[in-house]
Amino acid sequence: MFEAGDRVRIVACEDDPRAVGKTGHIVDEVAPGPLTQGRWTVNRISLLIGPVLCHGHELRKV
Repeated sequence: MFEAGDRVRIVACEDDPRAVGKTGHIVDEVAPGPLTQGRWTVNRISLLIGPVLCHGHELRKV
């Protein structure tokens, strides 16, 4: 489980494959629900990659 502000490494990402291998921060303050199909919002990845949605198994805490 992640918390808002956690720094994570993206090991896979269906939403945007360019984000794989990069780090970002979790935005969600509560566990993801049906609106995001159970995916976490990750932001601050890079200047050219906006926020992405990733499943928990696609992320690792840094």
